[in-house]
Amino acid sequence: MTLSFEDSRRLTGPNLFADCPGAVLQATAEGVPVARFVAAWKRHARALLDAVGWSAETVFSRPFEGGAHLGFTAPEDALYAATEVNEAAWAAAVAELRGADPPDEAATVERLRTEIAAEQSPALLALRDAATAHGVAFLHDDDHASVGLGAGSHMWPVDALPVPEAVDWSAVHDVPVGLVTGTNGKSTTVRLVAAMAREADRTAGQCSTDFVRVGDEVVERGDFSGPSGARTVLRNGHVDVAVLETARGGMLRRGLALTRADAALVTNVAEDHLGEYGIHSLDGLIEAKLMVRRAVESGGVLILNADDAGLVRHAAGYTGDLCWFSRDAEHPTLAAHRSAGGQSCFVDDGEIVYTFGDGREIVLPVADVPITLDGAARHNVENVLAAVALATTLGVPFDAIRVGLRSFRSDPTDNPGRGNYFSIGGARVLVDFAHNAHGAAAIAETARALPAKRRLLLLSQPGDRTDREIQNFAREAWGTAPDHVLIAELPDHLRGRSFGAIPSLLDDELHRLGARAEHVTHVPNPVEGVRLALDWMQPGDLLLLFVLSHRTAALALLHEAQAHAG
Repeated sequence: MTLSFEDSRRLTGPNLFADCPGAVLQATAEGVPVARFVAAWKRHARALLDAVGWSAETVFSRPFEGGAHLGFTAPEDALYAATEVNEAAWAAAVAELRGADPPDEAATVERLRTEIAAEQSPALLALRDAATAHGVAFLHDDDHASVGLGAGSHMWPVDALPVPEAVDWSAVHDVPVGLVTGTNGKSTTVRLVAAMAREADRTAGQCSTDFVRVGDEVVERGDFSGPSGARTVLRNGHVDVAVLETARGGMLRRGLALTRADAALVTNVAEDHLGEYGIHSLDGLIEAKLMVRRAVESGGVLILNADDAGLVRHAAGYTGDLCWFSRDAEHPTLAAHRSAGGQSCFVDDGEIVYTFGDGREIVLPVADVPITLDGAARHNVENVLAAVALATTLGVPFDAIRVGLRSFRSDPTDNPGRGNYFSIGGARVLVDFAHNAHGAAAIAETARALPAKRRLLLLSQPGDRTDREIQNFAREAWGTAPDHVLIAELPDHLRGRSFGAIPSLLDDELHRLGARAEHVTHVPNPVEGVRLALDWMQPGDLLLLFVLSHRTAALALLHEAQAHAG
């Protein structure tokens, strides 16, 4: 019998298991049925919660392949102590299952009560309750607490919190907030909505896997698609509207950054990152992405892709306000929703159309939106529809939406790393961050619609993908019909894999699909791949460069080549 747990963590916001904070651990077992160890843990967790004075908290579990998530809701000002309670319940359950002497219960309870008392903050809870009473957001982390959002926010150190009566609540308010999640298209959609807001003279705060940006200023660089990035945006006093990329990892690790949003968008969901945080299936991944609906069920709008069958299936029974988008005006789900007066966004006879109740707004032709390449980039058509729906929900006027759509470019300035196009010496170059099979398939579809004398493909994969995911990525990328392939190592993203293991997997799959050895070249990193691609390139060629790391250096090479070519 093998029993173990990993990743015991706090849940600081609404999460996969509950609408409020708590603690969870990820347990695995061999030689004992999952139901048996879950039942044992539940008994001990309930007993400890009662013993430390948390009888009102709710215990939950969620099984997955070979194990289960085990957790419970907990007071917001004692979440570190809550993880200790959870681990103590697990230790007692393991002792019971192994027939060993149980831990000293009295000593354990005394220790846990001491830890809870040391962490508790009545001042934090008082400020939270006052914010709720005034109808404004409350955010906190280890260092700061804040009330209100964006231009209406006020923040203090957690060890110097004011009493609620000392706060000038008349100066505190929220700003519109949209959450954006999905497998692909998140960053592009966030940036597009921010561009639309700018045309309405509103200062958009946005966070993504690349940076935090407020208006035209990049405030922080790095992956800020989790709760910390959201808080950085939501506490910035210049922000009039917030558009937050909300990644699966951050939601599973900590939950949502805030309890209420005006809109939440799911672009699409495809197999990616399976096996992490106990998510082993597409259905499980959809459930994780749809966590954002917890922030909008009681007053916001959930925006979903009707062309994604999994989202359509999982949205059945949702009781909040919905907006569906689709490339197909007559998609059954969207058409039925539209007929019932629901919000929708779709393409009808080449026009982007938005409907709401009895209203119908023709936004503009798809051909007028540069990032769609006259509709050839079908994935960007979906991103545009999603962005129109989200911007409208956040109060951006249609005139500003139109200007934003016409002016937004697939270049390193407007949309770094996503569908960036270069014209160099009579050849075309497409640089994209496509990192999974779904994204590769979208680029392949676009590439097939673009004429080319020859095609070159540069691809790579990080080490945290399963063998199956890497093989699927190679298969979809092969759909670009390349004449030559460059396979790059990602030395900074091995993530537990040995050097050369992933390029070997990609190589094997490409050869299985029909690639000839003389048409496949291995390179040590993406920058070297871009350099070789430029050397190979001739007028009339199309280079498809999936650049997943070293992007700044790779783009610099392309800018240099473009300038040199005139």
